[in-house]
Amino acid sequence: MLKHVDVLIVGAGIIGVSVGAELSRRGAKVCIIDKGLLGKGCSYGNAGWLTPCFSMPLPMPGMLLKSMKWMLDPEGPLYIKPTLSFDLAQWLFIFMKSMTEAQALRSIESLVLLSQKSFSEYEKLAKNHPEIHFEQKGLLMVSRTDEGVDSAVSELHYVQDLGVPGKILNGAEIQTMEPALKGPILGGVYFSQEATVEPYQVVQAFAKEIRQRGGEILENVELKDLTIEGGRITSALTSSGEISAKQIVLATGSWSKELAKLLRFRLPILGGKGYAMIVPTLEKQPQYPIMVVEKKIAITPRRNSLRIAGTLELVDQDFSTTQRRVKAIEKGAREFLHLPESLAVQELWAGLRPCTPDGVPLIGYHKSISNLVIAAGHQMLGLQSGAGTGLLVADILENRKSFLDPTIFDVNRF
Repeated sequence: MLKHVDVLIVGAGIIGVSVGAELSRRGAKVCIIDKGLLGKGCSYGNAGWLTPCFSMPLPMPGMLLKSMKWMLDPEGPLYIKPTLSFDLAQWLFIFMKSMTEAQALRSIESLVLLSQKSFSEYEKLAKNHPEIHFEQKGLLMVSRTDEGVDSAVSELHYVQDLGVPGKILNGAEIQTMEPALKGPILGGVYFSQEATVEPYQVVQAFAKEIRQRGGEILENVELKDLTIEGGRITSALTSSGEISAKQIVLATGSWSKELAKLLRFRLPILGGKGYAMIVPTLEKQPQYPIMVVEKKIAITPRRNSLRIAGTLELVDQDFSTTQRRVKAIEKGAREFLHLPESLAVQELWAGLRPCTPDGVPLIGYHKSISNLVIAAGHQMLGLQSGAGTGLLVADILENRKSFLDPTIFDVNRF
């Protein structure tokens, strides 16, 4: 039986449900499908940070030398799996071309705006859904090296004129503020307005709103094929039947490149693998979220546990777990926190963050299909920028002027 809806959204992660929730509020009949379970991809295992201060695209100026140094270190925060692949070669070529100051400034401005708008939407969501545990404690960037402190201060300089306040602190000030840190700390930055949420609960909250407004979320339903007539998608064949929709939104994260092949075009998105572990509350439990600058490790205190996340492996669709990388995250965290000798890992997660080569998401209509909107490629900022992306996509679908100029997110720029 053919199902008819206003908007079919492929992908039930934070981007898909953010789009679905906003469209449902505006009266659209929405159906979301996902080949897996609701919110069980990157929306489940990320650090839970709402941090406009971290609105840096991957290819920042100077990143080439840093990344080369990291790649020579098997425990470094960045790893690119060597492979004979045209997609990887093309991705790396654009990545290197994008490491300019002008590109960085333009990208950061838009990503900060997108993140700030998302932040205010999560604040509103928390009023009706306290279970998302919205907590605004700020965030500490800490380092033991001159290079790390300089990096933290540089990030402050990029965002402070965009309405993201921060304060430079020396090591003594940081350790007074956060006694859970092991010394010696050389210095860092405190961003006072940043917040955290429980990411999976955010997805569940948006899903609840969608269903309350008559929308559907179909789990374990795979997109098999798309019928295109006259430059439009007229129907979608799924593993549970056929769906007809006026508009289609592709919010499929790292899977977007593969699904684009159904539509006979390319999307330069690679999967960047990250890991997160949940461990019991420490005797010296941090009070603030912490970014360990030189290790690129994110530490998030939770109500009854601690989340430690990190690393970026550009591996495309490799979902395997590399224990050496997991151990490197634990080792890096152990240098800065009082972890017990035997660390009881309650949960270990690995997932793929969808990375574009210029570090900026793809949001908008695709030129070859008039009713297809792409919303993918948010790198490590999916949760942080998700709610704002929902508003932006809804405005694009309704041909409304939005809260920011979407030009930088042009889907057809590559």
